[in-house]
Amino acid sequence: MINELGHFALILAFVLACVQSVVPLIGAQKRWAGWMAVAPTAASAQFVFTAMSFAALTYVFVVSDFSNRLVMLNSHSAKPMIYKITGVWGNHEGSMLLWVLIVALFGACVGWFGSNLPPSLRARVLSVQGMIGVAFFAFIIFTSNPFERLAIPPFDGEDLNPLLQDIGLALHPPFLYVGYVGLSMTFSFAVAALIEGRVDAAWGRWVRPYTLAAWVFLTVGIALGSWWAYYELGWGGFWFWDPVENASFMPWLIAAALLHSAIVVEKRESLKSWTILLAIIAFGFSMIGAFITRSGVLTSVHAFANDPERGMVLLGITAIFMMGGLTMFAFRASAMQAKGVFATSSRESMLVLNNLLLGVACFVVFIGTIWPLIAELFFDRKVSVGPPFFNAAFTPFMVLLGIVLPFGAMLPWKRGQIGRVAKALVPALVLAVAVGALTWAIQTERSALGPIGMMLGAWLVAGAAVDIWSRTGRSGNRFARLFRLPRADWGKSIAHAGFGVTIAGIAGLLAWETEDIRVVNIGESFELSGFTLTLENVRDVQGPNFISTKADIRLSQDGEEISFLHPEKRYYPVADMPTTEAAIDNGFLRDVYVVIGDPQEGGGWAVRAYFKPLANWIWGGSILMAIGGFFSLSDRRYRIAAGSKKPEAKPVPGGVPAQ
Repeated sequence: MINELGHFALILAFVLACVQSVVPLIGAQKRWAGWMAVAPTAASAQFVFTAMSFAALTYVFVVSDFSNRLVMLNSHSAKPMIYKITGVWGNHEGSMLLWVLIVALFGACVGWFGSNLPPSLRARVLSVQGMIGVAFFAFIIFTSNPFERLAIPPFDGEDLNPLLQDIGLALHPPFLYVGYVGLSMTFSFAVAALIEGRVDAAWGRWVRPYTLAAWVFLTVGIALGSWWAYYELGWGGFWFWDPVENASFMPWLIAAALLHSAIVVEKRESLKSWTILLAIIAFGFSMIGAFITRSGVLTSVHAFANDPERGMVLLGITAIFMMGGLTMFAFRASAMQAKGVFATSSRESMLVLNNLLLGVACFVVFIGTIWPLIAELFFDRKVSVGPPFFNAAFTPFMVLLGIVLPFGAMLPWKRGQIGRVAKALVPALVLAVAVGALTWAIQTERSALGPIGMMLGAWLVAGAAVDIWSRTGRSGNRFARLFRLPRADWGKSIAHAGFGVTIAGIAGLLAWETEDIRVVNIGESFELSGFTLTLENVRDVQGPNFISTKADIRLSQDGEEISFLHPEKRYYPVADMPTTEAAIDNGFLRDVYVVIGDPQEGGGWAVRAYFKPLANWIWGGSILMAIGGFFSLSDRRYRIAAGSKKPEAKPVPGGVPAQ
């Protein structure tokens, strides 16, 4: 019964999305207030029914209703409750239902909190968002029904992929999807602006919170995925440039560019056409990500599904929205006349450079991701594009971005003096050079990667500190004013500093990581970068739905015990799949990372151990970037009506056209 109710609620949400996509658009065109007022009501009702459908699917997973085909394929009665719940989105059908739930949520948010928007703009935004909902509701209902029943239910299910039975990956998809789908709202604002033929400072103010929210959640989602890969897969890496990883990274880069260009629209009413184009492209990359993860067209360990037919449907949806948006842009972009002019030495110019670097970096990742497909289709060649290409082609753009970022943050609008800003940044430069020199002096290998990365990270952190301090004025109680600054200023500085911390962490890990792979007998010790590891015992442990071989390894330094590490090798009988569970001793400046392997014929166990300097700085910096985003999002300017809202003709009531 719950299955049928969930399916019925999904169909009702689809019908409401159809209404939302048509009626308000006509109302906005005809200036009919009653028809435009349908938009927020339909958006709210659509969200309610979609939430009911999602709750129904969650319920059948929780109670292990194996008459539902999706539950049978992705759950098991012995699975811990937390993974029964997360199994809802640990598959293609459930994840797409989560996708449309977030689409509906963002539409409802515009209905709930968009009363400051002009009625015609809000109606058009919600209409476009409704069209996106229609496409994905139809995709789910006709190709990916999560409520499909089995005529003869089995006694038990086939279990969820063991790699997904982890708290890191349980949280990763929801955060990532909020980021992905949040960009649909920027697309809706862009298309609505193209229909109206007007973009002004108020539009920039309205679109920025949704862009910022999407970027923040993408940041958290990507960081969670990277953290999960680091400790769960047992290979010790944090990023492999896998197609699915790139599928989430490309929208993040474009969203970052969009966020900065929207600032120029809001403050100076410039870069209007460019900002609209970025909003369209950002959502396009989100759609491409959905296609990559589900079509099987590119090989990935992270893929949700391997179904070319459904993948082609997603590609068709992507093509329709992108072609429609870009066609409208081609016809209407000329109407987006920029008002503000600016000099070469200005914040606007630096934000343009920021956009170019992020855009080209995204293009590099995109080409590297799809090149194997292009080579196979057009040149009949099997090629693999791996980390060496991405590291060499992508890194220079991020280095340049890191160098110019403090200048861009401090230059004034319209016209500034680069020399004055450079003078203010001298303390940051001195600190960065000192950190780089110190790093070069103490490192054991003469590699430039570590010192350059640490210097760039210190430059960004110190530059952010100088920027926030410069906003307190030149006299008086500057410390008191420091804590009265707008949250957006604090958010910007925290996010920029977080970017620097992440760069330093990546450089330190890549430059100074050490690895040791050996066979170790019980009671035997070995050295790793000044630490002593002793294999004390290896034992079998019975888990709730797995069998584990768990090792007890004592970690010590200079004869003093630091901790016990317990790496595992698990086997899930239902899924017939092994997994590796790394044991990590976390520290502020380093991680000691240990993986237990198979028993060896001559006795002993295969053990892989890594010393990973500054590993936690990678995710610490990501957290700082997200915190900075949340600080900016909480700024009072984005919680109240503000901006250059232009008066428009008063709509007539009901459905009677204006004379």
